[in-house]
Amino acid sequence: SIEENLRVVPSELEIIKQDFEKRSSELGKKIEQQEEEKMRLGLDVDIHKLEVEKLRKGKNKAEEDLDSLKTDYKKLCLSIRTAEARARESALVKILLECRNEEARLKAWVAELERSLHLCHSRNSMIELRTSLNKIE
Repeated sequence: SIEENLRVVPSELEIIKQDFEKRSSELGKKIEQQEEEKMRLGLDVDIHKLEVEKLRKGKNKAEEDLDSLKTDYKKLCLSIRTAEARARESALVKILLECRNEEARLKAWVAELERSLHLCHSRNSMIELRTSLNKIE
């Protein structure tokens, strides 16, 4: 009977052991939950790192495209200036040719006027000579 009473009433050591096992089990569950949370957070971090890397690549690509566009824009501006200079040069050449043609036309006209003037002087001289001759006779 004494042994039964001793067995029925758990010893203080048994109570501590049971309490320890209960707490140990609870802590084990918490550790598992925290490890799962850690794994989820690790995955979230990995996802964020991938997104950041993707954004960096996109930014680098955008910067390269912008640099390329700037280069193309500068080339286009240079081409426009060159084309404008050629157009001005072409217009100046056209004006120069027109001026040379006008100069040649004016020279021909001056030569014609000089011939006409020379003929007029010759006629006037002949008329004067005739008049003088008539007076003399």
